[in-house]
Amino acid sequence: MKIVLRDYAAESDFEALHEIDKKCFEPAIAYSRGQLREYLTLPGADCVVAEAGRKIAGFLVAAHERRVGYIVTIDVLQAYRRAGVGTLLLGEAERRLAAAGARQVELETATDNVSAIAFWEKHGYRSRGVIKSYYPDGRDAFSMSKLLA
Repeated sequence: MKIVLRDYAAESDFEALHEIDKKCFEPAIAYSRGQLREYLTLPGADCVVAEAGRKIAGFLVAAHERRVGYIVTIDVLQAYRRAGVGTLLLGEAERRLAAAGARQVELETATDNVSAIAFWEKHGYRSRGVIKSYYPDGRDAFSMSKLLA
């Protein structure tokens, strides 16, 4: 399976990305259309899309302000997980953030999402602490970060 990374195309990609987000996260965590649109249009926002053939396999939304980058979300459809799609998306996002001047990347992930925590740690992210009741359903999140080379 060949994965191709490309830029987000607002007109043609938005609905597909919103549907993927709903498939990747339970309703309490998945973004509404308005929330996703807001994150995609933040100052310094960037979205990388991964395609397998002509089908979107996943995407990553990041943003930056000065020297700090932020991973808003990484969504990979179940059929493409553990195939390197997330790693490709993250690598490209980190490259773009570094090119924009970011020296550190931050994110939050649920403290009970074992596979996500393992993914982030595998890629050099470390916990900076716990944010209590971070998610709308009251779940806690780890605040994680990584210094970029």
